[in-house]
Amino acid sequence: MSQDYITSYEEKVFNDKGSTLPYRIMYPKNFNPKNKYPLVIFLHGAGERGSDNQKQLTHGGSLFASDSVRNKFPAIVVFPQCNANSYWANVKIYQDDKGFRSFQFIPEGKPTEPMDLLVKLSKALVKEKYIDKKRVYISGLSMGAMGTFELIYRQPKLFTAAIAICGGSNPNVAKKYAEKVKIWIFHGEMDEIVSPEYSKLMYQAILANGGEAKLTTYPLVNHNSWDNAFKEPELFQWLFSQTK
Repeated sequence: MSQDYITSYEEKVFNDKGSTLPYRIMYPKNFNPKNKYPLVIFLHGAGERGSDNQKQLTHGGSLFASDSVRNKFPAIVVFPQCNANSYWANVKIYQDDKGFRSFQFIPEGKPTEPMDLLVKLSKALVKEKYIDKKRVYISGLSMGAMGTFELIYRQPKLFTAAIAICGGSNPNVAKKYAEKVKIWIFHGEMDEIVSPEYSKLMYQAILANGGEAKLTTYPLVNHNSWDNAFKEPELFQWLFSQTK
């Protein structure tokens, strides 16, 4: 991984009663704490778990740190890191004898420790006077998209908009956030890790509960649909234009 953009993100650790959540935070160019900026939290996938406080920048880190994005969309950008033995979302994973995985999502259950810390971190970040509370965004890919759905379930009033790439959740609880959080969902139709049906179910559930959602699928793309989503010309324009 090129080190160039990593230095744009400061290393921090959120502490709560002895439990810790490492995260990276990037402030806008010419940051002025008297101004108000949108907040973006980005949740990584399972492959970037750990405690090095760097791997979580693998996907998306360089994009948010690019001059083209920073100049046009000044924001506070946060990349937390889930520990290696846990998961953002409360989910049970099953694998059949052919290697096909299925997921049972329990967002209404007890949060994992990383999710509990993430909820507390997001509340702490939003208390800063320089955060525009009408423009608080959450995004994630794969395991991080599952975490994105669960986080807006747990804090529907906090978030303005969400981006969920190749994830899923329990459609039965979408009513809690459908009318409060606008969401853009992405998935590859050939995804062999997380079935695109999970994203389609969430999209349908959000619409059925009166919410605003967009669904973009890629016919010949496997699990790495974040590569396609990150290239969507309207992605950041859509995200940063959302307001409460």
